[in-house]
Amino acid sequence: MSSSLIGRTALITGSTSGIGLGIARSFAHSGSNIMLNGFGSPQEISDLCTSFKNEFPHIKVAYHGADMSSADEIKELIHETNTVFGSLDVLINNAGIQHTAPVETFSSEMWDKIMAINLSSNFHTIRHSLPLMKTQEWGRIINISSVHGKVGSVNKSAYVAAKHGVLGLTKVIGLETAREANITCNAVCPGWVRTPLVEAQIEARAKDQDCSIQEATENLLAEKQPSLEFVLPSDLGDMCIFLCSEGARQMTGQSLVIDGGWSSQ
Repeated sequence: MSSSLIGRTALITGSTSGIGLGIARSFAHSGSNIMLNGFGSPQEISDLCTSFKNEFPHIKVAYHGADMSSADEIKELIHETNTVFGSLDVLINNAGIQHTAPVETFSSEMWDKIMAINLSSNFHTIRHSLPLMKTQEWGRIINISSVHGKVGSVNKSAYVAAKHGVLGLTKVIGLETAREANITCNAVCPGWVRTPLVEAQIEARAKDQDCSIQEATENLLAEKQPSLEFVLPSDLGDMCIFLCSEGARQMTGQSLVIDGGWSSQ
């Protein structure tokens, strides 16, 4: 358990599954109170909150179902987090969606939706969280970008553009808060992580290539990620915990890549 995070409050968007859930578990293990956010049926959300309370009885956990494409709901999410826990110390912008298609057939509606959730939501959460962090003179903002914030891939115009935008936003917030006491803003750029988003891509690849899921998985990794292993959500959680530590207090406006060598090629 990280003593610097005991009693802190961490809001992780898109945290009912995949990367976000892994990061939420890392922060719960470190003693942070957790505000969950994401999709799920009422029963699934209830079961998830109960599992956190049972596994981490030393923390408080709550859930808010804000639609991360809605500026008004994001404002309410930030307000509710501060009201329930009395602070908002760590903001992790993880919510994201994916859609693949050549640019000439990429619908404008899907472009706008990806931009709203993958990029604009980060702006809205940060805009409403920063005043709280400045008042308490401590805060950590961590934006989950992607290796696609560094490199491109075909058929992912909106996703790649949004993730590049996240890195630009991270730099600006890092500069704007550079002289604020104990407030930093950084980005984490994962490669392939076996999440529901990636599972959908593997299934599509298996269908297109008329091969097994195992073969499609191996082909996916071999094409991009030299380690031939998926990044684990817990790997990303550990990196986020480090960015909240005293050892990272002078790290701001940076992007940290965890991609099994993908972007080194």
